[in-house]
Amino acid sequence: MNRGKRTHTPSLEVHLLREGILESSHHVEATVCDSKGRVLLLAGDSQTSTFIRSALKPFQALAVTSTGTLQKYGLSDRDLAIMCSSHQGKIEQARQAFNILWQADVDPSALKCPIPPGGNNRLEYNCSGKHAGVLAVCQNLNLPLHSYLKRSHPVQKIILDKISELLEMPGDEFISAQDDCGMMTYSMQLQQIAHLYALLANGSSIDLERIARAMTYYPRMIAGEGAFDTELMCLSEGELVSKSGAEGIQCVGRVGQGMGLAIKVKDGAKRAKYAIAIHLLRQMGWISPAIAENLSDTFMQLTPSKRLEAVGEMAIL
Repeated sequence: MNRGKRTHTPSLEVHLLREGILESSHHVEATVCDSKGRVLLLAGDSQTSTFIRSALKPFQALAVTSTGTLQKYGLSDRDLAIMCSSHQGKIEQARQAFNILWQADVDPSALKCPIPPGGNNRLEYNCSGKHAGVLAVCQNLNLPLHSYLKRSHPVQKIILDKISELLEMPGDEFISAQDDCGMMTYSMQLQQIAHLYALLANGSSIDLERIARAMTYYPRMIAGEGAFDTELMCLSEGELVSKSGAEGIQCVGRVGQGMGLAIKVKDGAKRAKYAIAIHLLRQMGWISPAIAENLSDTFMQLTPSKRLEAVGEMAIL
């Protein structure tokens, strides 16, 4: 924590304008940290707690990179990218998740994520890569496959231990809950989430460096064509690593600079997190005006008569 420094400043807002007239508003909190966990920039409260949701996936993937599972089964950076993804269930994405199971000799019936609405199988679910990676770890370490989602399962302890090590706090201090896919997610302060992404972007370990590289080399595995994470990473050409989470979570790390941005939209609106991310990334100089305009055309100009406007700045601490 930052003793003697402010932990709260005015929050940000995203306005929905219909033909230029205010119709709705979203309140947003955001924090930027360095790789030592120090708050550099702040809007709102850096100690706001929220579930990190799918933005946890790159750190759940540490269970794969740290146990020799990648090497044992000859898994590639494309496989690692799909483990970190919230994908669209496209054929190439589902096949990549299947490849992990195939290489690890795990039957797809072992997957316990849901079948997506309108889908045909669990491989099409947006979290299938994460589940496949965890099952590969279980296979490698001779752990039970059928119970991998349980809090008490050893693979869940491996994941929690890695997160605890990164944030230098005991695992039993984290509040856990089941995510929509069945896997554990954790409640964290915005400062802690931003710290994680600063570590990811800083390449603080060989494992984190490889995960960040996989995400930026294969951005279409992370989400898909037209999705914010994919478009941002493609346009920034490896300078930013980006991962969304449900309920208004958006995280971005500045690769090589050791800085992480964590955003939480208080009402959970997806449209607001993208708008504020573009707004803040441009303010901080993490993206060029040209990239900001490109992203704004897609994620802020919703229809010819309806657009989003982000308001406010982060305070320097």
